[in-house]
Amino acid sequence: MIKTRVVIIDDERAARDELKRLLENYPDFEVVGEARNADEAKVLIETLHPDLIFLDIQMPGKSGFELLELLEKVPQVIFVTAFDQYAVKAFEVSALDYLMKPIRDERFEKAITQARAKLANNKDEQIFVKDRQQYHFIAWRDVYLIESMDNYARLYFKDKNVFLKSSLNELEKKLNTDRFLRINRAQIINMNFVEKISAMANGQVKLTLKTGGEYEASARRSVKIKSMGRV
Repeated sequence: MIKTRVVIIDDERAARDELKRLLENYPDFEVVGEARNADEAKVLIETLHPDLIFLDIQMPGKSGFELLELLEKVPQVIFVTAFDQYAVKAFEVSALDYLMKPIRDERFEKAITQARAKLANNKDEQIFVKDRQQYHFIAWRDVYLIESMDNYARLYFKDKNVFLKSSLNELEKKLNTDRFLRINRAQIINMNFVEKISAMANGQVKLTLKTGGEYEASARRSVKIKSMGRV
């Protein structure tokens, strides 16, 4: 049996114990760690690489949302909290689920069922971004273009775009090179979204995306793209 690795994050020991008790009924879920605050949780997540976290939103120090912003790779998330004013915000960010304390057994079972389905169909890495007053879970597979905006990167995905506090150089080091390609000083393209690559008169190449945009590669990057046999 392949087990789903779980980390529980809540400042209340009783709440963590209750979640562990509930999870005992689901042998395909294994609790590999627990944390009392965001700082402890960040270390655990980066060390243990869980598939799923149960995350309290309001904790001493950093909130659950602030924790997610600190992570380079965000697991699937089920929010668990006693404060229902966070419910709308949690659903806006497309969390896997949202559980209110005290947790009813039947409601927990529904969350587990959803988690199983999501984890079975989605193995792609995601990040969590706060852009102005909106929060987003973004799967890297959905990002088709990344543009440099001073000290920020602008991520384009689906019909949205958000700002991420990271330089293009920093992102280039972290991204999957089989999927993402830096085409010039200001842009990174998801090659899975490329519809056509055309040679231009000056020897450089132009990439047309399935989303409709056209982007020119620099002379140096054009040489690399041609060497890939895509032109």
